[in-house]
Amino acid sequence: MTNSKQLRLLLENKAWAKGKILDDPEYFERLVGIQHPEFLWIGCSDSRVPANEITGTEPGEIFVHRNIANMVVHTDLNLLSVLQYAVEYLEVKHVIVCGHYGCGGVKAAMNHHSLGIINKWLRNIKDVYRIHREEIMALPTEEAQTNRLVELNVKEQVMHLAETSIIQKAWKHHQRPHIHGWVYDLHDGLLRQIFDMPPNTPIDPIYQFDNL
Repeated sequence: MTNSKQLRLLLENKAWAKGKILDDPEYFERLVGIQHPEFLWIGCSDSRVPANEITGTEPGEIFVHRNIANMVVHTDLNLLSVLQYAVEYLEVKHVIVCGHYGCGGVKAAMNHHSLGIINKWLRNIKDVYRIHREEIMALPTEEAQTNRLVELNVKEQVMHLAETSIIQKAWKHHQRPHIHGWVYDLHDGLLRQIFDMPPNTPIDPIYQFDNL
């Protein structure tokens, strides 16, 4: 980023902060003292899918974690730390996994190009593709195939959440959070719910913990 572009961002920040104070002099003072979001958002890192903007929410209302293709990987300590903090300390009532149609990570997982270290991350999406290959390849266009994998990947990540001891413990003792799988459409700006898991939704017994 050139110095002029950095300067533009800093100037935009000043203008934004000034505008907020003009509209509401107590805006930042309130934010300093509180963080009680009801939602944890696990979304894609894609710059076109900002959680607050597309949901019309204010800072403090959604706790956000983003990574390539909105993955819930059981060896990802970053994701698991965010999840535990949100569920156990912030006591969120809802966890949303949000993908988006046309996801570059999903597209990359469907081909054979080597992308270096990112291969290890995309392998998790390739597993979803392998399981559902017949359904996906029956669709008539590459776009339709990619978008269906986006949906199936969101569903799989919601299932991965339910398989964690963090979620199962919260379900057992607090009857929360409700887990949702959404997909955002870049073409019209709308969110679509494609999967849903209320607290204590049955899962395969092999993933259930009995000592929580």
